[in-house]
Amino acid sequence: MTDVDEIRRKRLLFQSWHRGMKEMDLVLGNFAERYLAEFTSAQLDTYESLLAEEDADLWIWLTGRSPVPDDVASDVWTLVQEFRFTV
Repeated sequence: MTDVDEIRRKRLLFQSWHRGMKEMDLVLGNFAERYLAEFTSAQLDTYESLLAEEDADLWIWLTGRSPVPDDVASDVWTLVQEFRFTV
């Protein structure tokens, strides 16, 4: 693990807990606490892209009210979907 990745993990953890939509704060904040330490640099890139999405979009994809776009679907998104049931 590099210092750069560790700094990214801390920043991503903060962003996960401070989304603006409480429901997403709870899901992504807890998810980040559980998984970020294990993520590779590539997975951190994917998660960072995921956090760039709007909360409302993430919520409708997470709840299944709309299909997940191909550019969002990933191994990280699959982990988020599975994790939502444990929160």
